[in-house]
Amino acid sequence: MKILLIGSDGQMGTDLMKVFGENNKPNGTTAKRSGNNWSIKGLTIKDIDITDSAQTRRIIEEYKPDAVINTAAYHNVPECEKNPDQAFLVNTIAVRNLANTCRACRVKLIHFSTDYVFDGRKMRAYNETDAPNPLNVYAISKLAGEFFVKLMPDYYVIRVASLFGTAGCLGKGGTNFVESMLKLAKIGKPLQITSNITSSPTYTYDAAVKIKEMLASNYPAGLYHLTNSGYCTWYEFALEIFKQSNIKIKVESKEEQEEQAGVKRPLFSVLTSKKLTPLRPWQEALKHYLANRKPK
Repeated sequence: MKILLIGSDGQMGTDLMKVFGENNKPNGTTAKRSGNNWSIKGLTIKDIDITDSAQTRRIIEEYKPDAVINTAAYHNVPECEKNPDQAFLVNTIAVRNLANTCRACRVKLIHFSTDYVFDGRKMRAYNETDAPNPLNVYAISKLAGEFFVKLMPDYYVIRVASLFGTAGCLGKGGTNFVESMLKLAKIGKPLQITSNITSSPTYTYDAAVKIKEMLASNYPAGLYHLTNSGYCTWYEFALEIFKQSNIKIKVESKEEQEEQAGVKRPLFSVLTSKKLTPLRPWQEALKHYLANRKPK
């Protein structure tokens, strides 16, 4: 199977390249693993701009993949609120055009969405059958993108949450929550961490392994929630990071409001799946991440 990966240098993209290929190859090249039929070509924003529908179609037609994996998104929540046109261009219109191209070329599309499509008021884990109710521009634009992908006959919409991966988040300077906590711990001052926002940490390596399994086993088209098992607050996540890293530091809890700086966010966005077998607990995933990370 030939895979075309959009966003190969992000957190999810880096681990998808690692899992589908022998190792991380230079961006824009093809990684192959001998002994099976997988090949993956990774593209970054330098190689493809999904808001350019003509360019996107040309690249897909030239490469002729069996599946396209799209990790590209405009995901800075406050910036989306300030720039709704850009948010909808990247997260909705570009996704619509990508879906139309994949449908015309008979290519499967794997597209990532977010736990933020829910409002958090259920206060229990959300599964794939729960009705979304997005609270902000980012979430609305991502949900609208989902609807366009679902018009295809062959697709996976994958909702994830609270990503952490070795590459870090491009939109946050190559970091994630784990790395941010470890960096702050070096300063040695007491930390205040939010204790009333609860979600499902998702280790990008584990998610990438599951996506490869889904493709290999030809899972049915549809919407899937994909996170590590269990859930926690940011405060509990921080405590576990410091515990596993043998770091002694004072951590105080604080509470946030649903609306901060003019942007509403769900306070409880835990995801669970009715369709997939659970991934390992987030604590075990964190242990694997810490054992394999390169200090930043």
